[in-house]
Amino acid sequence: MPNQSTETLSTQTSSPLLALSVAPAKVIRGSQILTQATDAIARLGSRPLIVAGERTLAVTQESLQPLLKHQRLHIAQAFYTPDCSEASLKALHKAAKEHKADVIIGIGGGKALDTAKLIAHQLELPVVTIPTSAATCAAWTALSNVYSDEGAFLYDVALANCPDLLILDYDLIKTAPQRTLVAGIGDAIAKWYEASVSSGHSEQTLIIAAVQQARVLRDILFQKSATAVKEPGSEAWQQVVDATVLLAGVIGGLGGAQCRTVAAHAVHNGLTHISKSGSIHGEKVAYGILVQLRLEEMVQGNQLAAAARQQLLKFYAEIGLPQKLGDLGLGNITLNELQKAAEIALSPHSDIHRLPFKVAVEQLMAAMVSTTAPVEGRTNMGLTSVVNEAE
Repeated sequence: MPNQSTETLSTQTSSPLLALSVAPAKVIRGSQILTQATDAIARLGSRPLIVAGERTLAVTQESLQPLLKHQRLHIAQAFYTPDCSEASLKALHKAAKEHKADVIIGIGGGKALDTAKLIAHQLELPVVTIPTSAATCAAWTALSNVYSDEGAFLYDVALANCPDLLILDYDLIKTAPQRTLVAGIGDAIAKWYEASVSSGHSEQTLIIAAVQQARVLRDILFQKSATAVKEPGSEAWQQVVDATVLLAGVIGGLGGAQCRTVAAHAVHNGLTHISKSGSIHGEKVAYGILVQLRLEEMVQGNQLAAAARQQLLKFYAEIGLPQKLGDLGLGNITLNELQKAAEIALSPHSDIHRLPFKVAVEQLMAAMVSTTAPVEGRTNMGLTSVVNEAE
């Protein structure tokens, strides 16, 4: 595995330094591998602070015994709560200082891992990520998302490096609810629909490579996901886990900011600011892909986007991803809530502006309530239409 930091400098002195955090310094993957991986952790430090959710540690105690009992490690545990929020980060920063931690270990889903990575970044310590589900590629990336205590997305932080060590234990992943794998598929497949747009048809070699990897990722998920969902632990399941946790991270690493998020994640961010729906990250992102494609249909008359949306609707139905607001628990969303989510998704610094056209609030609201519309459905819906759809 290559070093995670790759730097290139243009021959023109006026061009800025482009630094890419491509990959973790080391990835260890396999079944029941924590016994082997603990020595790799011990090489990074002897006083780890484990950052996890209280529920996660309770469920994974048995799996983590090789780590907890390692003779060379003096371990302390701290819970992130209620989210990867500024309050949680402040408390964990204090816990790390009190323990005199020299390495941070994140165990859990995306928010636990984002919290651990950000704490390590702030304290300039190495970080180990141990995902307990395949719901996101957070174990791989040099990025952390920060939320409010109520779970509303606030901002993201670009980190200096990808994790120093990623431990992917398939037996640990297999203990997670199936819903997390399905959500991870939704989050990962967004890479193609967003990277192919955000790249702006760049001619830069690494960005071209990242976009093509996104296409490969999409095809793997189309081909393997149904079997993976039906047969946990199978070869297809393992390939999908690798795709959602690892390959999805590769794309952001190679392509950088130009191959990350567009409308799908922007819609996710907006939805986090309205009433709690009970849906998780990848589910909202999956729905956001449909919104992005619907926008391309409505604003540009893009029939390829229309066909792609219909293809995704069939795929979503097969594996259980949400197709409309009602599937996210937002069937009773009010017009004011819908407008609030749309306005936040369209905030000045939102990645939705990577779309090759401008989007008005009314257009986004219309797309959000018509994700399952037939290809021959209405376009350029106005506010009155939105009200009728929402009701």
